[in-house]
Formats: sequence, structure tokens, C-alpha cells
Amino acid sequence: MHPFHHLSLDCRSSELASVARRAQLGRTLPWVLAIVLVAGGGGLWWYKSHPSASAVGASTTSTPAGGAGTRRFGGVNNAQPVSIELVRRQDIRVTVNAIGNILASNTATVRAQVSGVLQSLNFREGEQVKTGQLIAQIDPRALQASVNQAEGSLARDQAQLDNARIDLSRYRDLLAKDAIPKQQLDTQSALVRQLEGTLKVDQATVESTRLQLSYARVTAPISGRIGLKQADLGNVVQPGDANGIVSITQTRPIAMVFAVPAAHLPGINAGLKANQPMEVQAWDRTGKKQLALGRVASIDNAIDPTTDTIKIKALFANADDALFPNQSVSVTLQLATLSQVLAVPQAAVLRGAQGFYVYLVNPDNSVSTKVVKPGTVDGGWMAVQGELQSGDKVVIDGTDRLREGAKVEVITADAKLGANVGAPGNAAKRNRPRASAPAASAAR
Repeated sequence: MHPFHHLSLDCRSSELASVARRAQLGRTLPWVLAIVLVAGGGGLWWYKSHPSASAVGASTTSTPAGGAGTRRFGGVNNAQPVSIELVRRQDIRVTVNAIGNILASNTATVRAQVSGVLQSLNFREGEQVKTGQLIAQIDPRALQASVNQAEGSLARDQAQLDNARIDLSRYRDLLAKDAIPKQQLDTQSALVRQLEGTLKVDQATVESTRLQLSYARVTAPISGRIGLKQADLGNVVQPGDANGIVSITQTRPIAMVFAVPAAHLPGINAGLKANQPMEVQAWDRTGKKQLALGRVASIDNAIDPTTDTIKIKALFANADDALFPNQSVSVTLQLATLSQVLAVPQAAVLRGAQGFYVYLVNPDNSVSTKVVKPGTVDGGWMAVQGELQSGDKVVIDGTDRLREGAKVEVITADAKLGANVGAPGNAAKRNRPRASAPAASAAR
């Protein structure tokens, strides 16, 4: 067959296939359009009946809950809600903070003063003992035998001395009658003096052995808290034992040593010379719990040149045993008291280009900035100097959006809580952890 006939046949086949596809598309297109229209209508119905979350949020933001939300972000009356506190006059303590180390006022290691078998321990570990209280008992039998022997020697020599004195008296009578030579009288006199010396040695021996016997009763040399035993019953204890029987630390009163900058030395010296008690507070390492209250007792005799500090020793009654030797604590030393100075909450004092300042609430509920000179802080209150009067209102919360002359609305913690009670979803919000300040600011 001629090639052109093949070409014409192929063209007819292609045309027929194209016609078939158009016919099939014509049959399918109405169904596709119908499905699209149905889906679009359903989506429009759902959108109309379910507003979006963003619309709800916008509606919630624009609709004030008690008016607080609108005022917060400059709505109807453009008043910024703030919390205030009154300026007042009060005593402010001048304090210095440091780290202190607790030391026992006295420490004694109780050792045996004679050798022997330990018969009893008469204490409970960790208890408080008093001076002279029986701590332990050492077997006294060998020591008692030494005492008996010394007393026997004393009695024998005492009898010899008494007999020699009687002979001396008789020899004196005979010499007066020229019945004996004078040499015999002198010899007897020397014998009496010799026996008197022997008697003194015997008496000293008796006292020494009795003292050794008393050492069999081991008593507390000082009052204080007793430690853990270092010897067990039945052991042979000796004076040379390094650990002894037990140790005692005097903790009532107890001492504390801490260092403060040498710049405070003149004030501390003046207080000590005037016998003015300077209060020292001992706190735990977190600074949240006060452990004890004491007084400055003395200061060191030299300044540490490497740290430019001076060591101070304070004493605490420690009746409740809250402080232990070698314990580290936070220290607050009160140097003086500023009497009836102008004070504001520390949270009210801000810092800007003009220095330190506070926002003062005027009678018309506008605010104005007042430059102040900050001073000592005591318990969240700061002594200040500036154009303030006792009774003035200063802003302590809500200062982030304030400007000179801005209008404010004074609220309290109760008012904030009341404004949120009726808001939707507040029950869930109260059960959730509160967001941090940076996260909250980012959300706004």
C-alpha cells in the first residue's frame, strides 16, 4: 500500500480518539460542577453558623468585661489601671549583709586522766550536759588500794612522830636534872623533825592518791552539747588517747564570726564604745527563715588587707539550739536606725534618663514624675529624698505604659479579682499556671 494511505488512516484514528475524549468530558463536566457547587454551599453554611476563633477573640477584646479590658489598652476613657501606695514616714534600719560561720564558744575533749577499764557511760549522745555532771566511770579498785596504802603509811609515821615527841619531852626534863647529856636531847629533837617531814610526805601521798581516785569519775569540764562517744564499755582508756571519751561544745551561748567591709568600722567602733547593742540576725542560706537573733560582742584587731574587711564576732543565746558549730548562715548586721524618714515602696522607684523617679498620682487622677534620691532599703521600703510629702500617692504597679500627665484609675487586688470573675473561661484560667511576664507581653 502506498505510504500516503497509511498517513491518512492514522489521521482519521487520531480525530476519532479526540472526538471520543470530548464526548466523555462533556458527560463528566456537569457532575464535577455539581459537586463543587454542593461543597461550596456547605462550606458557606458552616462559616455562617460557626464564627472563627479570631472573630471571637476580636469580639472579646472589643467587648469590655466590666470595662477593665478597654481601659487597659486605651479604650473609651483611656485610663490606665494602676496600684498605689501612700508615702509615709517611718524608721529605716541601716544594715549590712554578709556570710557568717558558727563557732562554739568553747570546745572540750573529755579524756581519761587515769588508766583503767571503762565501766559505764552516763550520757546520751547529743544531749546538753552541765559542768560537773558525771560522764563516765573508770574501774576505781586499783586506785582505791593505792589510797589505802598511802593512808596506812601516814598512820604509821604519825604514831612514830607522836612517840618521838614524848621522848623529846622526857629528855628535856632529864637534862634539867643533869641526868643525860645535851647531845642526846639534840639527837631526839632531830628525830622529831625528821618524822614531821616524813609525815608531810605521807599526807601529800594520800592527797595524790585520793585525787587519782576522783579521776575515776569522769565529769563534764564545761556545759554544752555532748557529741558521739569515742570509747566503748570495757575498753581500757588512757590519758594519752587522741580522741578521748567524748567531746563537748558549748552552744549556749554560741558565737558567730563574719566579715564586713572596713568602711563600716568607724560606726561599729562607735557603737561598741558607747555600749550600744548592735543587732545581728542569722538567716538560713535561702534568706527566707530567721534562725536566731544576737548581738555584736567584739571585733578583730586588724583589717584583712587582701579583702579590705574586718572580722566581727557576735553571740547568740541559742536557747532552741537552732545554730550548730561550723554552720554557714546569712547575716544581717544592723548598724543604725534612721528615725522617721520619708519612705516609699521600693517597687515605686524607677530609673530613667533623668535619674531615679516615682510616678505621683495627682488629685485629678493624672500622674506626674518626681525625681527622688534613693537611700537605704529596709523590708521593701526605701528611704528617699525629693519633692514628696507624707500621704502622697505613688504608683507601685502598672508603670510600664505610663507617661507624664497620663490618666490613671486606681485599682486594688480585690478590684482586679472582681473584674475577672464574670469573664468567660475564667474558671479554666484560674486552674492554669500563670504565664510569665515576657510571654504575656509578647501575646499582647
